Amino acid sequence: MQVRAGCPLDTLNTLRLPARAEWLAEPDSEAALMALLRDTRWAGLRRTVIGGGSNLVLRGDINGLVIRPCLRGLATLSDDGLVEVCAGEEWDSVVARTLAAGWQGLENLSLIPGSCGAAPVQNIGAYGVELGDLLVSLDAVSLRDGEARRFTAAECGFAYRDSRFKSADAGHWLITRLRLQLRREPALKLGYADLAERFAALPEAARNAQGLREIVCALRRSKLPDPAALPNAGSFFKNPVVDAATLARLRRTYPDMVAYPQPDGRAKLAAGWLIERAGWKGRRDGALGMHAQQALVLVNYGGATGAEVLAFAQSVRNSVLALFGVTLEQEPVILGGTTATA
Repeated sequence: MQVRAGCPLDTLNTLRLPARAEWLAEPDSEAALMALLRDTRWAGLRRTVIGGGSNLVLRGDINGLVIRPCLRGLATLSDDGLVEVCAGEEWDSVVARTLAAGWQGLENLSLIPGSCGAAPVQNIGAYGVELGDLLVSLDAVSLRDGEARRFTAAECGFAYRDSRFKSADAGHWLITRLRLQLRREPALKLGYADLAERFAALPEAARNAQGLREIVCALRRSKLPDPAALPNAGSFFKNPVVDAATLARLRRTYPDMVAYPQPDGRAKLAAGWLIERAGWKGRRDGALGMHAQQALVLVNYGGATGAEVLAFAQSVRNSVLALFGVTLEQEPVILGGTTATA
């Protein structure tokens, strides 16, 4: 397996930020990965994993060994829909292929960019479904000592756009494969009004998981710019969760504030609504801006650096905090320049 020196990462992150890897390896099998981790030439180097690059802000060059897993494979392990998928598979391709094979459950997660190995790190989610709802277990390899380990879903520490692999164990594990529990019988999730309305308008024959996937894809395309045409990292901020007292205070001033009740009595605010009301929707400053159709998406019109992205995002965060007293948390992981952080 070739390990390349000084490799540009511009095309390996969807914000198209300039950076280089001191060394870049792209193992296409678990044997190649284990050989790489045992190779004494790379011993002592810091090891960093990147996937599809759709949830990254590259602040600068990445020192040490950057590993981009390219492991491929998708298989059904049991008659009841236990599906195993390797880390290098493209997520949306897996959604399409499993649906085509008659296995349902991933349709709400259609068109989310990125690789399958990165999906548990972020605990990707959309339209009322999260990866953690469907994951049975995953396999991972320690970047420190090469230990192979299987994690159950409960051991992954899944939370809203978070997991142990993004927070407590950040930089420790490289995920190699996932096992997902899908099903033949429909159990469609239609908890979002725009989803339910469009689904109800479908011809009766199309009211199925494939029809729901097509609606989700259409909704995402109408709101989110294609990173290939306009570089972005998807939703740049998490939807903040506040207690009932805070929501009551905010609604005295903003009675139309969008909020979703949570099982614990708190409420999840719509970060895009907050950003739009703070005046950032469609606003541009040089190479950067918040998208005109979706205020939650930070876009790079060309030539921006990672440092400029982070400064722009901080300006948005400061405005929302000043207006609402609510702190926005960034979704993409920061790599390069200094120690990685989330």
